[in-house]
Amino acid sequence: THNGVFITRHGFFTTVFLSTEGVVMKMRSHKDLDVWKRSMNLATGVYELTRTWPSNEQYGITSQVRRAAVSVPSNIAEGAARSSAKDFSRFIDIAQGSLAEVETQLELAGRIGIIDGDSGLENEIISVRRMLGGLKKSLLRVPS
Repeated sequence: THNGVFITRHGFFTTVFLSTEGVVMKMRSHKDLDVWKRSMNLATGVYELTRTWPSNEQYGITSQVRRAAVSVPSNIAEGAARSSAKDFSRFIDIAQGSLAEVETQLELAGRIGIIDGDSGLENEIISVRRMLGGLKKSLLRVPS
C-alpha cells in the first residue's frame, strides 16, 4: 500500500480504502484482465470446435462443454465485480473447476471419437489454468 493505492502483481486492484466492513477495493473492469481475455478465447475456440460435432450430441457433450467453457470467463467477471478479494477468490475457484470440466469433456470427446487427436485447445487451457492460479495467489495476499 502506498498513498491509498494497492497494486498487485497483476495490476488489477487500483484503490484500497477502509470501511466499517474492512478493506474495500475499487477495481478496473474484468475486461482488463488478461486471464479473462484468454478464457474468452478458449470459450470461442470451444464454440468453433463444437460446430462440427454430431447433431445427436447437441444436448449431450456439446452442450456440456460449451456451458463449462462459458462459465470460466463468466465467473472471472462475476468475481471481479465483488467488493472483496475473498469473494473474488471464491469465483476464481469456480472458474478453475469449470476449466477442469472443459479439459475433461474434450478428453472424453477424443476418447469417443468425436474429435481426432487433440482439440487444439490444450495450450489455451494450460495458459488459463496458470493465469487463474497466479491471480488466486495474488488475491490471497490482499489484506482482508
